[in-house]
Amino acid sequence: MIRQLAQTISASQLFRGLDPGQIDTLAAVSVSKNFVAGEMIFVQGNSCPGLFVVKVGLVRVFRNGAGGQQHILHLCGPGHSFAEAAVFADFKLPASAMAMQATQCVMIPTNAMQHALATNHTLCRQMLTGMSMWTQHFVQLLDNIVLRDASERVARILCSAHVDSVGALLLPGPKKDLANHLNLTGETFSRVLRRLSDQGLIEIDANHAIRVIDATGLSRLSELDS
Repeated sequence: MIRQLAQTISASQLFRGLDPGQIDTLAAVSVSKNFVAGEMIFVQGNSCPGLFVVKVGLVRVFRNGAGGQQHILHLCGPGHSFAEAAVFADFKLPASAMAMQATQCVMIPTNAMQHALATNHTLCRQMLTGMSMWTQHFVQLLDNIVLRDASERVARILCSAHVDSVGALLLPGPKKDLANHLNLTGETFSRVLRRLSDQGLIEIDANHAIRVIDATGLSRLSELDS
C-alpha cells in the first residue's frame, strides 16, 4: 500500500525534487481518499485537511466571490496536486474543491506534513526544488490568462490535451469549466473553436469531438510571445 501511495506522490510535479527515501517518508503518513462525482473534497474558508495528489479522476478547484460569482482556479487530473499553500502556510482554505468524476487522491494530512517539514531538514531542502517548479507553473497560468488572447489560450489547452484511441482530444474538463478557467465566456470559447476549425487547425465532428488537423500550426499559435 505504501508503495502505491509513493508512486502517486512521486508523479506530482511538486515532489519531483525529492529522493525516493523522502517520498517514502511522506507515503508512510499519507492516506488514500476516494470521492464520487460531485462530492465536495473541502470548502473555502475551512481548515485545510491536507495536501492532495490526484491518482485517478478530475478535481475542480474554485473560488467563490462575495457576489456569488465563481472562478475555476485549477482543473486537477492525475499527477496534479492541490491545497499546497494552505498546508505549508497553515491558513484557512482560499478555495473549494469538488470531484468532477469518480476520483482517487493521496492525502498527506496537514499535521503530518508540517511535522515532517519541522523535523526533516533534508526534506525541506529538497522541497525547495519542487516548490520552484510549482511556482513556475502558476506563473505560466497567470501568463496564459493575462498576457495571451483567447485563441492562444484555447490553443494551449488543446496542445496539452491527450488523445483517445480514435484520435479525439480528451479535454481536461468540461468546456464550460475550461472557459471559466481561461477567463472566457462559454460563447467565446466555442467561437474560438469554430475559428480554429475554419483555419484548418482542428476538426469538430457531429458529436462535438475535437481532432487536431494541423498540429504544427496549433502549436505555433499556442507559443506566440512565449
